[in-house]
Amino acid sequence: MNWKTYIKSYQSYLKLERGLSKNTIENYSFDIERLCSFLEQNAINVSPIKITEETVQQFIYSVSKEVNARSQARIISGLKSFFSYLIFEDYRNDNPLELLEAPRIGRKLPDTLAIQDIDNLIAAIDLSSNEGERNRAMLETLYGCGLRVSELVNLKISDLFFEEGFIKITGKGNKQRFVPVGNLTQKYIEIYKNSIRVHLPIQKGHEDTLFLNRRGRQLTRAMIFTIIKELALKIDLKKNISPHTFRHSFATHLLENGADLRSIQLMLGHESITTTEIYVHLDRKHLTQIMNTFHPRK
Repeated sequence: MNWKTYIKSYQSYLKLERGLSKNTIENYSFDIERLCSFLEQNAINVSPIKITEETVQQFIYSVSKEVNARSQARIISGLKSFFSYLIFEDYRNDNPLELLEAPRIGRKLPDTLAIQDIDNLIAAIDLSSNEGERNRAMLETLYGCGLRVSELVNLKISDLFFEEGFIKITGKGNKQRFVPVGNLTQKYIEIYKNSIRVHLPIQKGHEDTLFLNRRGRQLTRAMIFTIIKELALKIDLKKNISPHTFRHSFATHLLENGADLRSIQLMLGHESITTTEIYVHLDRKHLTQIMNTFHPRK
């Protein structure tokens, strides 16, 4: 079998056995294809079964000149996973990256927005257009429910359980969770759904999709990025923000106002609470206030 055949088999494993999303599988595959390109450019004719530790190290060394430490660590992790799969399937007996250490990187702290920044961004939306009402509902949902951008664009009308005060989210690995939705977010979703969306030429297959473009189809993730970037420019916000910034802000503001990590973990859909703990660092002043308020030796 050639590299493409092994990669395709690996992709099927990631989808069927590990339940990973299409985007995650594409990221894993990209790193392997990058290794293939390196082999081709250097006229190294070797299969995934026969490739040696030395050849993989040459590739990592060449990549290290082009990408930062974080990207390098991700590539090493992705390749280790691929070769571990080959061992699992009895194609190989060893992992050529087993002794290769990823570069040490500090934990990347998430960017966050102040509540005033979020208010300003939403206030800058032009509500005279149909897209404006939609965009307000989307940003309120991103921030109000702490969603990933993929979760936002895939949100269905049938996922709205407003009487119970929840929305159903399908997250990474198709894992589902119920997230509380506030009255303000419900209000703006209802305005968009009942006043704007009903007049769109909804395309077949998108009847249940909540947020639609003007042609009646599901929005792309790139479109959400563009909307947010344009609003940031409009209010002259000197921060590099993305849809994920709203999710980080959601978690940070909850923590600052006394929410416990376990609850935040469940709402964000983090598999491990270690992932959620990154938010603890964000407001040392707040933690000092907690200490002074609640510690018996204050």
